[in-house]
Amino acid sequence: MNQEPETRRATEQTSPLRRALIATEDGCFTAEFSAHGLARLSFPATPGIRVPKSAVSEDLSAPPPPAWLKQTCAAVDDVLAGRAPRVFPPLDLSCGTPFQQFVWQALSKIPVGETRSYGEIARDIGRPRAVRAVGAACGANPVPLLVPCHRVLAANGKLGGFSGGPEWKPRLLRREGSWGEA
Repeated sequence: MNQEPETRRATEQTSPLRRALIATEDGCFTAEFSAHGLARLSFPATPGIRVPKSAVSEDLSAPPPPAWLKQTCAAVDDVLAGRAPRVFPPLDLSCGTPFQQFVWQALSKIPVGETRSYGEIARDIGRPRAVRAVGAACGANPVPLLVPCHRVLAANGKLGGFSGGPEWKPRLLRREGSWGEA
């Protein structure tokens, strides 16, 4: 990514979340915002459900700030098109431990179209024996589309797991040109 997303520290208290649906050609993503930024981004529950672009809506008491929602929609659209997001909403990754946040920052530095192994990430962060912990941090990533854990592969070059579901990781990598046929 050209720009590192802003993050919050795990020690800071987050406020109640405000939820919005982000309609895409690939289904509706659910974005949840704290008072500090995008705190969670969930993949569509049912792949292939098409919802009109006008169906972006909020379902809790207060909507997220319009600028954050616009930035999130733009970033989601860019990633789904296989491009690096031009703009990020502020990210509130305070749900993670300091180690998880460190891993998520490392993931954010993997360029579009490239992949790394869990072991490479562990070495990059100076914790070469923490390969499984890196995998666990990837699985705990609250915004897996924007903090690109889909770009992390198993040591044997196989896909490994992905919190978005088994169909999403190869789909995203193909769109970025780093897995099989585009």
